[in-house]
Amino acid sequence: MTDLQHTPGTDRADGTDEALRRTLGVGRRRFLSTCTAAATAAIAAPVFGASPALAQSGGRGGGHGGEVLVPANRRGIILYTVRDATGRDPLTTDLPSGFREVFKQLSRYGYRQVEFAGYGQHANAPGGASLESVAGAKLLRSWLDDYGLRAQGNHGFIPPSWPLTTPDLDNFKRNLEIANILGLAHMGTGGDPTGSDYRADWDVAADKWNALGAIARREGVKLYTHNHDAAYGFLLDGGPLDAQGRPTRSSGIRKLEYFLKITDPKLVWLEMDIFWAHVAQYKFHTYTAHDGSTREKVFDPAGLVVRNNKRYPLFHAKDGTVNTTNGMGYDMVPFGTGVIDYTTFFSRVGERNYHNPMVEQDNAPSSTDLAQSLTYAKIGYDNLAALRKKRR
Repeated sequence: MTDLQHTPGTDRADGTDEALRRTLGVGRRRFLSTCTAAATAAIAAPVFGASPALAQSGGRGGGHGGEVLVPANRRGIILYTVRDATGRDPLTTDLPSGFREVFKQLSRYGYRQVEFAGYGQHANAPGGASLESVAGAKLLRSWLDDYGLRAQGNHGFIPPSWPLTTPDLDNFKRNLEIANILGLAHMGTGGDPTGSDYRADWDVAADKWNALGAIARREGVKLYTHNHDAAYGFLLDGGPLDAQGRPTRSSGIRKLEYFLKITDPKLVWLEMDIFWAHVAQYKFHTYTAHDGSTREKVFDPAGLVVRNNKRYPLFHAKDGTVNTTNGMGYDMVPFGTGVIDYTTFFSRVGERNYHNPMVEQDNAPSSTDLAQSLTYAKIGYDNLAALRKKRR
């Protein structure tokens, strides 16, 4: 039985439960109710939460009287959330379609930043299907400027080859040129540096990202990688070897923590997807140590950011409701309508004039409600804007 599964209402004598709930920013009553749910599910339940509230009730920051947690000029959205809108045919609908009209709508909602997820749109939209070119970037930049938006990042091309092939290097440099035209401070990817569990593979990934980061730095762009839950699992770095000569046990360090340690902080940055970090908290809380013992180590997403604050210029701000039956611990919902405690998270990490939260919802598009993704974008903006630091 893990710490999250013991009998509710009986804090352990060593004070572990009290320390854990304080670390995660969870009130005692909610912590105990969460432990009850965990015991019922017989697995560790999500413990980082707060009651959902929409913007009109002041969000989850205690009303509009406190300090704004996300300044207006830092409120952004990744365009993957509204990919159906940028991708639909403007000749067949009155809804916003293509980059230009979507920029206009997002600006009306109040957004001041966007993060690209590629440069493709519907062929009938102004500029054509692909704007991944110097000319296309100039067109995109003109629309961003027209609607008071800044492009903060892009999930774009990261060379798959290592060592780099000439075509991959040329394409990478072309994307850096596009980034500079768009005014991107950051350029990155939507994937992890490697999908491996093994230290040797993360060593190779670090060498590659340090090299790419140096190229990007020379062009004035910060290179970043984006996490999913797997990257916060435990690194296999010791113990008995398997038949292929690979380690089978862990020192307890998480894969992305190791990556942070062995990459150059002047060359490689990260974007934390806060939803997937909480999924990792739910999934990866025990490991087999080098001596064969089972040990518990609960992941604290905000704590990792605090320890590496300048390495995390970007966040994906997406929300979830508790679901202990789907293997992830959460179902994805519009930002501000779930249980992830963003008030506590943003209060703990601080640096509000450095971090750039991008509202995201992977499942926002709908085949039956064609306006849904933009509606959810509006809900997300309102709830991001409503976040206030808790009064003491």
